Amino acid sequence: MESRCQSCGMPFFEEGLYGTNADGTESSDYCKHCFTNGSFGNPNETMEEMIETCIPFEVKSDENPEGYPDADTARKAMLEYFPSLKRWKVS
Repeated sequence: MESRCQSCGMPFFEEGLYGTNADGTESSDYCKHCFTNGSFGNPNETMEEMIETCIPFEVKSDENPEGYPDADTARKAMLEYFPSLKRWKVS
């Protein structure tokens, strides 16, 4: 199974995408865009806000030919998927 950021869902498809823990080690859970030096860049961000931030990266484009056809489809898919990610999972 492909490893993904447990905050934004971005796949770890190459080295250098992982965030860092407070001790400077690589985080195995979060990407560098979400998590640095042991904390989230926007700690008060809601799941819905994160989804809105991610939509432009998930819609089909020249850079992402496999993306969703439009923002509404991407939003719907992420609203279903994000609750399974570690940061957003409700205990």
